[in-house]
Amino acid sequence: MSQSHPLLDELQWRGLLAQHTDGLAAHLAAGSVTAYCGFDPTAPSLHVGNLVPVMGLVHLQRAGHRPIALVGGFTGMIGDPSGKSAERALQSLEVIEENARSIGAQLARFFDFSGPAAARMANNVDWLGPVSLLDFLRTTGKHFTVNYMLAKDSVKSRLEAGISYTEFTYMLLQAHDFAELHRRHGVTLQVGGSDQWGNMTAGLELIRRTAGAESHVLTFPLVTTASGQKFGKSEAGAVYLDAARTSPYKFYQFWLGADDRDVGRWLRFFTFFSRDEITALDEATEARPEAREAQRALAADMTTRVHGPDLLRTVEAISQVLFGKGDPRDLAVTTLAAMASEVPFAELDAPADGAGVDALDLVVATGLAKSRGDAKRLVEQGGVAVNGRKVSMADRVLTSEQWLAGRHLLVKKGSRDWGLVRVR
Repeated sequence: MSQSHPLLDELQWRGLLAQHTDGLAAHLAAGSVTAYCGFDPTAPSLHVGNLVPVMGLVHLQRAGHRPIALVGGFTGMIGDPSGKSAERALQSLEVIEENARSIGAQLARFFDFSGPAAARMANNVDWLGPVSLLDFLRTTGKHFTVNYMLAKDSVKSRLEAGISYTEFTYMLLQAHDFAELHRRHGVTLQVGGSDQWGNMTAGLELIRRTAGAESHVLTFPLVTTASGQKFGKSEAGAVYLDAARTSPYKFYQFWLGADDRDVGRWLRFFTFFSRDEITALDEATEARPEAREAQRALAADMTTRVHGPDLLRTVEAISQVLFGKGDPRDLAVTTLAAMASEVPFAELDAPADGAGVDALDLVVATGLAKSRGDAKRLVEQGGVAVNGRKVSMADRVLTSEQWLAGRHLLVKKGSRDWGLVRVR
């Protein structure tokens, strides 16, 4: 496979190139190409693993080619069998439609919708929805033999356990998408994960048979961590782009927690940092691993890209305080409100006599101690701090002048356990 094209060379350097069809370099060199990538809306949000093909498609746009992000509002009602060991549970049309809207909005953040290489969003329900079964069989199904379909890895891997006719036809629907996008928008390149190769090349066959035209496929690698774990998982599960499912703080911490063995690859995969910038960060990781310069740069870039600069500043401020490098008194009300979803949070009524809030009550209310007796022992042992200051039994009552913005009090037990209280 010749890779004598600047875009392919860049993808290769970044580790983003898995496979491509012969002749792609020449096809890219001939002029602007329209390329698409499909995204399956069987989940309500994209997760960080989906960012590999997203970034690949953005690289294409940055090189002057036109990207189309296709949400599979129709094919999502079946679900792609590639890489799955068992049949997917079918979801309702209403759920798929809502998922498609959510994912479409997430994808739109990554592309430029202006200029000669303006991106386009599409949904395959627009053309597959109106097609009758008979029309589909006549226009698409007749071009594929069962033997051809059985030879595809997505089918072969399921033959022993069994694959339904519904999922068996998925590759034909995906091929139909490629051919339809070729007809409507001149798409000649499909990109996606390497596990999609079989489905994607079926589209080449359909375009060749129905339009007699040249088309190509390019795949990106499936990402794993250096320890062999599936990329994109945290202790709480998948890391989503939707802030309601993975908070911006947890999203930031996921990237900040990258293993030294992974961070250089992830900088290449998920950022547009230059080769010189990434090389410098690689050298910093080698020379000063404890400083985690590469991880901080990666976390800041990804959080800004997905959640915006304002939320980056918020999560950085939270991170500074929770890791003992910031002053709680500098936190804004909005930052403290965001922190309430990251640490145990409680609300307490202000004492009627205006005397202040007892630190023992704060420790119990946040669950850092089971009882006032336990809280008292913690305070006596010097294990409790409020708003960055250790408290003793003699000075454990905090008056309103000592509260943080928005009537908040930040409680710390030991070196790692936190709680937040808002006084009503």
